[in-house]
This record gives sequence, C-alpha cells and structure tokens, in this order.
Amino acid sequence: MTLTRNAADADDLVQEVCERAITRNHLWNGEGRLESWIYAMTRNLWIDEIRKRKVRTGGGTVDAAEQDELSVEASGEKAVYANQLHKMILSMPEGLASVFVLVNVEGHSYREAADILKIPIGTVMSRLSTARMRLAAMITETTERRA
Repeated sequence: MTLTRNAADADDLVQEVCERAITRNHLWNGEGRLESWIYAMTRNLWIDEIRKRKVRTGGGTVDAAEQDELSVEASGEKAVYANQLHKMILSMPEGLASVFVLVNVEGHSYREAADILKIPIGTVMSRLSTARMRLAAMITETTERRA
C-alpha cells in the first residue's frame, strides 16, 4: 500500500512479486535477508508499472532517478487519508518517525537508514518494528472510531 496507494494495485503487485520470486528463486544467492530481496523486487516492479502507465497515457518514460515520488494523483478521499497518515507518523517519537519515513516512505535499505541516522542497523530494525506496530494500532483505532 505504501508504494501503490491503492488496494487493487497493491494486490496485483503482491501477486506479481510472489510469482516472480517463485519462478526466479534461483537468482537469490542466500546472502542478506530474503525480505530485502523481495522488497527490492517489489519496488522495481512498481517502478516498471509506473513507467508502463505513463507510456499508455502518452506521458512517455520517466527515468527512475528523476522520479521524485512513486504516487498517483490523489482523489479527495485519498488526500484526506494521506493527510491522516502523515499526522499519525508525525505524532510518533522522532526516532521512530525518522526510521519509518526513511525505510517505508523513501525506500532506503536498513543499512542506508542506519548510515543516514548514524545508528546501528539493529536499532533501525527495532525502531521500524515499533513504528509499524504503533501506526497499525493508530489506524485500527481510527477505523474503529469511524465504525
């Protein structure tokens, strides 16, 4: 959902990544984390999809290095939801919010986030886990209030 900002696109992307990971499992050399390999594959597939969509709509191709963000134009409802998520992230303690944004929003690896923040990679993983759990709890609480 972080990459696609759309449930249907996210479902399609997950299915495509699963198929590709299974058919190309021989390409994973066993070094590093399997999750990192799959995340990189997911991000690359989504970038390819954005490029395909731009070509289909006459926008041409966009170099990934020139692409500032991976998002589609937000409708009013999506903009409100994005604003609420932004506020939730900002309400987290700085250490949690910065790790969450670096890894989940900007797409940095754990190692890159650790280098940027000058903290151990284990601390990045711990803070990211805590941030994800807090955000999930906040989303659940907000959803339950609406119901």
